Amino acid sequence: MKVSLGASRWKALAATALATIVASTVPGTVSAVAADRDDRVARSENWGVIPRNTIGSPVAILRDGPVVPGNNGRPPYGNGSLGIEVAGRSAADTDDAEKADFGNSVDFLGENFLQVDRVGFNVFQSSANLAGGDPNDGSLGGTNLPAIRFEINPNLSTSPDRYTVAVWRPDAVQARYLDQWSPFLDATTSGSWHLTGGETACNQAARCTFAELQDSLDDGGATPTVLSFGVSKGRDCAWVGAVDGLRLNQYVYDFERNYDFERNGVNARRVR
Repeated sequence: MKVSLGASRWKALAATALATIVASTVPGTVSAVAADRDDRVARSENWGVIPRNTIGSPVAILRDGPVVPGNNGRPPYGNGSLGIEVAGRSAADTDDAEKADFGNSVDFLGENFLQVDRVGFNVFQSSANLAGGDPNDGSLGGTNLPAIRFEINPNLSTSPDRYTVAVWRPDAVQARYLDQWSPFLDATTSGSWHLTGGETACNQAARCTFAELQDSLDDGGATPTVLSFGVSKGRDCAWVGAVDGLRLNQYVYDFERNYDFERNGVNARRVR
């Protein structure tokens, strides 16, 4: 498998981003809008695979569908979605599991993480994905779903760290939505969050709600700021599926296949 839609201009952007770090509900009716940098809308061309966070040779590609029979058989926005395929660990090599990160390292840079109030996505989860289980809870009926990741500067007075990742792990999709598109999964009211660096009590061993995560980062000093935002899968279980309708605050990002391979097909839709 090959990684598709790699992020361009990465080296120059990474240098600027890292320098800044060191220095420093279900969606309603939506309409397509032009990407306006002043309104903090993420431009289509700034979405893609985040190279520094991608491991192995997974697939993360804008595609048509998937489409299946039934009331929830089509992507929630448009005709396409973000297709993701990752391989899990093999018996022969416990360190060969893949990881795919698809997101935006440009347009959300410097945003106040405490001002995030709506985030989530719709997912196409197959029943076959459950056969691999979820190593985080040790059961075959585990969630085994993509995550949402914010790379952030936590800006905590109690920690020297200037880099960590806020990760949302969704709850399992209800059985009636397997092998079709789920409703919007609200990351502010469901699932669990943690910081990868253990900078607060909200860590991998003691995951928390979104409100608790934000409270743990609000120590009265400098605000935590965003470096990147996106969707991730791995390195745990093999997974084949798709994500659409990725939401951040007032915008839903609609993933569409783009036949012009020089540009990505990520459309910003503003919630009315």
